[in-house]
Amino acid sequence: MSMMQEFREFAVKGNAIDLAVGVIIGGAFGKIVDSIVGDLIMPVAGRLVGGLDFSNYYLPLAGQAGGLALEEAKKQGAVFAYGNFITILVNFILLAFIIFVMVKQINRLKRNEEPAPAAPEAPPEEVQLLREIRDSLKR
Repeated sequence: MSMMQEFREFAVKGNAIDLAVGVIIGGAFGKIVDSIVGDLIMPVAGRLVGGLDFSNYYLPLAGQAGGLALEEAKKQGAVFAYGNFITILVNFILLAFIIFVMVKQINRLKRNEEPAPAAPEAPPEEVQLLREIRDSLKR
């Protein structure tokens, strides 16, 4: 089998296509979570801890003046940008929690959709006749 045939078989398999769809949807979902964290949660959290934006929290490592925005400080030298790390960490925790809830709900729906166990099959006619004979002899 040639390499092109193998590649074509791999590329059109259901698993490869499912993976591609998952990656695309995951990327879009990641953008949604980034927006939720950056635009909704972090401003509220920043307000609660003093009105500052977490993404601008840093420690200057190259003697930058205090009070500069993170981008300005980075232009002047190295910085320890722990605020950006906090933002990304919260983003990850939210994403993991949302995916956990989604998987839990999907599993719950799958359990509800499982068919009830089928009723036992009727015994063959011979067995049924033998049971009737047995029951009439007992009487």
